[in-house]
Amino acid sequence: MAEIIQRDGTWAFDGTTVRITPGLHRSVPLFRQTYGEVAVPLEAVAGVVLEPERKRGRLRLRLREGADPLLQATGGRLPEAADPYRLLVDVDRSGVAEYIAEEIRQALMLDRIPKDPTKAYLLPGPPVPVSVRSSDGTVSFDGTQVRLDWADTSDRVKRATGPRIIALGDLVQVEWLPNSGYEDGFLRFVTRETVFSKLPPEKDPYALDLWGSTRRDLLTALIATAVTARLPHPSTRAGGDLADHDQERPQLAAAVPAQSDHHDVLLRRLRELGELYRDGVLTDEEFAMTKAAVLRGF
Repeated sequence: MAEIIQRDGTWAFDGTTVRITPGLHRSVPLFRQTYGEVAVPLEAVAGVVLEPERKRGRLRLRLREGADPLLQATGGRLPEAADPYRLLVDVDRSGVAEYIAEEIRQALMLDRIPKDPTKAYLLPGPPVPVSVRSSDGTVSFDGTQVRLDWADTSDRVKRATGPRIIALGDLVQVEWLPNSGYEDGFLRFVTRETVFSKLPPEKDPYALDLWGSTRRDLLTALIATAVTARLPHPSTRAGGDLADHDQERPQLAAAVPAQSDHHDVLLRRLRELGELYRDGVLTDEEFAMTKAAVLRGF
């Protein structure tokens, strides 16, 4: 077995699996410690590289496109320190890092692992149930449904609608953008009814507006990944070449409501907004802004 132990964590390779364990040092981000150990099967690996630097190098594992629901859900937007497939390597351990990298490369070559995209997820994502408290409320996922419970600081529109429960079968996709500390992020659950919605995250009852602690808000990527892992694989919704495009078009159409259904959804949301406004839940400004956002969907 090839193994390297660093402050950031430990990588161990036994010929079939790269086992990545986060370190316990306080410098290791909360997300990495919470996400826990990752067992990457060799068939999910596209390559590995050691990037040397003057003081500390970086060992990076590159995964095949479509192999990991974490990478699919976060879309390359995870902060580098939170990336489980990156390991900071001290200069005096660079030889060990290069050895483990070469062992992985040789195994990829001997097993003839392809580098093209996968047709299914090869990693499971976080176990369920999983729950995260964010700046905008608490989001939970039990494997079959998502529940959003709003915080006292959430927008009045959200608090007026009450807890939101979304069945997994109603979801089309999950959209996630981290809170950078300079700009707000969001976690949005796109359903067949809301796929055309243009509401901003702070007003959208199907989205968490991430504006508080960047350290804690980053944990919402756990929910995004757990849900993504249980949605249809991207290869079933869209392909990379033109030959498959026509065959996949019906599947894309099935995920999006027909135009008449879309208008019915928007009209229903306008009626709901009108009721909230008449009941005094929404102010004139809140009603006008939210109504305008819905009307943009027509």
